Amino acid sequence: MKETTHWYLPLEKYQPELEKWIEGHSDWKPNALGQIKSWFKDGLRDRAVTRDLPWGVPVPEEIAKKAGADAQGKVLYVWFDAPIGYISASREWAAQQGKPELWKKYWQEKDTRLIHFIGKDNIVFHCIIFPAVLKAHGDYVLPENVPANEFLNLEGDKLSTSRNYAVWLNEYLKNFEPDSLRYCLASIMPETKDSDFSWKDFQARHNNELADILGNFVNRSAIFCHKYFDGKLPKAGTLSSLDKELITRLEGAAEKLGKTIDGHQYKNYVREAMDIARFANKYFNDKEPWKTRKENPDDCATTIHLCLQTVRILGILFDPLLPFTAKKIRELFNIKDQEKWDDAAELTLQEGHKINQPQILFTKIEDDTINSEIEKLKQASEPNQENEINLPPFKETIEFDDFTKMDLRVAKVLEAEKVPKTNRLLKFTVDLGSEQRTIVSGIAEQYDPQDLVGKNVVIIANLKPVKIRGVESRGMLLTSENDEKLSLLTVMQDIPPGSSIS
Repeated sequence: MKETTHWYLPLEKYQPELEKWIEGHSDWKPNALGQIKSWFKDGLRDRAVTRDLPWGVPVPEEIAKKAGADAQGKVLYVWFDAPIGYISASREWAAQQGKPELWKKYWQEKDTRLIHFIGKDNIVFHCIIFPAVLKAHGDYVLPENVPANEFLNLEGDKLSTSRNYAVWLNEYLKNFEPDSLRYCLASIMPETKDSDFSWKDFQARHNNELADILGNFVNRSAIFCHKYFDGKLPKAGTLSSLDKELITRLEGAAEKLGKTIDGHQYKNYVREAMDIARFANKYFNDKEPWKTRKENPDDCATTIHLCLQTVRILGILFDPLLPFTAKKIRELFNIKDQEKWDDAAELTLQEGHKINQPQILFTKIEDDTINSEIEKLKQASEPNQENEINLPPFKETIEFDDFTKMDLRVAKVLEAEKVPKTNRLLKFTVDLGSEQRTIVSGIAEQYDPQDLVGKNVVIIANLKPVKIRGVESRGMLLTSENDEKLSLLTVMQDIPPGSSIS
């Protein structure tokens, strides 16, 4: 780090190494690679990692003395400090385990696979700043992948905890099973574009897929076994071509789905795993064991044998996604310990294996229950969905001289971040040509900070400075407001920062 007004992370110095590192990861998600390469193209600039603020983690005085710098009044930039906390937390955990060196296995051994799961607004910190810090130290592994997801909306609108427009987990669990939500969210995961959660879609996926496909197959297989084979796995006889096709699908599923998960293609994993259950249901129907029970008992036994082998394997394949359901399947087969992933590649159940009485895995969700959840969200969103536009009345007439007292300027946003412990406030560092300033604005619910970096905005430059949550704000960003929705005023052309507006 170099000493100016603040301490800086030498991103420009580490750009060649970071570029070389990224070149070996062409399989990353497009949104992450696109952002990273655009920053490389523009050239990385050294980034200040300290702030002059009354709150935050103070710069340790002993470190400042060694660097020959002054730590007085300086705190660490929160997004420089936060990723380092992952390592600190690992060290604390290792100490609690009585193995103080265990943390190094996760952060310093070369065969470690370090993966960061983040949202797209944090790509810069996990792909540029944190890796540069690790490079600067030199003894740490870099992320192997940074799966950065897009945004998840709710019933066509942005989630907002401040106006109660959200699905609260404690309320959800009163009416629904946790696995149903896990399944739905994984099915619509915003891997490459924003996606939307709706209660009707949730109901459809639960009823039509979890209940009618997976749950139905498990239940009908176990019930048939109890009704006609005394609850014991029957012996498999001569295999038909359809039997062999099912076995081939089962034996190759673990490897195929494992690669899909390792490639962070979770939507594909969900779809392909459910396709196995869908094929198994069709297999049950096509084999017609209710007919072959009398016409060809050996074939009937083979059918139920393979169906129950399939249920066990589905329990393993769905375990990462549906852990509670997988546990119920293990209980169905009297399997005490959680099986390993590779165990799904083999049909391990032996003839005569005892099958317990089945329980309904997924109960259908009724319309009334879903409509109640939709109504909750409608009530939360009503103030923001009025048909009439509520425009404020015009203010009293002023003289032209009153207008000229305002110093309106174009400012370029250099940095933007949320003010800690607030929902509405963003802190901006803006360039006014001749100087840089800090401005606090209450637009955090309307904008993501990183989307504003590089924008040319309009500010009032001659307002008296004021402290907001301990941050001195020197100016005001101009916004348009209607029904509590704020829209930031920007300049379309690339006008030099500091240009006057009149």
